[in-house]
Amino acid sequence: MRKVIGWLTQKRSSQGSVPRPRRRIDLGVDAPTYPIYAIGDVHGCLELLKEAESKIARDIEETRRAGVVVLLGDYVDRGPASSGVLDYLIKPSEYGLRRLPLCGNHDDVFRLFLDDPDTHGEWLSLGGEQTLASYGLDVHDQNFRQRSRNGTLKQLLAEVVPDAHRQFLTDLPISMKVGQLLFVHAGIRPGVALKDQEEADLMWIRDPFLAKGPNLPSTFVIHGHTPQAEPSLGPNRIGIDTGAFYSGKLTILRIAGEETRFI
Repeated sequence: MRKVIGWLTQKRSSQGSVPRPRRRIDLGVDAPTYPIYAIGDVHGCLELLKEAESKIARDIEETRRAGVVVLLGDYVDRGPASSGVLDYLIKPSEYGLRRLPLCGNHDDVFRLFLDDPDTHGEWLSLGGEQTLASYGLDVHDQNFRQRSRNGTLKQLLAEVVPDAHRQFLTDLPISMKVGQLLFVHAGIRPGVALKDQEEADLMWIRDPFLAKGPNLPSTFVIHGHTPQAEPSLGPNRIGIDTGAFYSGKLTILRIAGEETRFI
């Protein structure tokens, strides 16, 4: 992972082109008075995402308490329907759910690839082939290879990836904090104040965060990024990436006051 982060940091800094910082949403120190539903990494699994939102809608109807849905990132790559997932999330929820999608590392690198495919070609090995296939592009096709060689791949991507998808990826915030709860894709650097956390860590970190947790006062982290067969509990953290694209399991965590449960 460090090698990938190093590559990403180097590429971001090349030629002075550095994307603007992503938003970090802070809703204040008071504990939320409403339920929060967190959804793990989707990775192109559109039907599982639809099923998850249906479950949340039923839970809201049964409990008669409206809530907020926080998606922890990685909407693209590896699964079969990345384009469809972005289409789905761009549109208002058919259940009237209030969504807050956060940015995952795969979403961020896809955005970088769209802007400069010649520089960020390593994305294809992270599951990008499947994402491009969802837009009708075969990376092994002769036309695609030719466009890659002659420098016109960026133009081809502009023809097949809607502007709305690009804007969605660009506008994704990187974290959401409310009360003691911090929702973020990968985790944080232990012991480092939230304002000093680097974006690369928020989207890519595993250890030492998985072993040590946030190591900050009054901070409990809900994250994805590191797939496990079951939700992963650690020091003041819980990981809910259960490998949807290979396990068929997209985890939903409901937090309401002191009650925490999976639905």
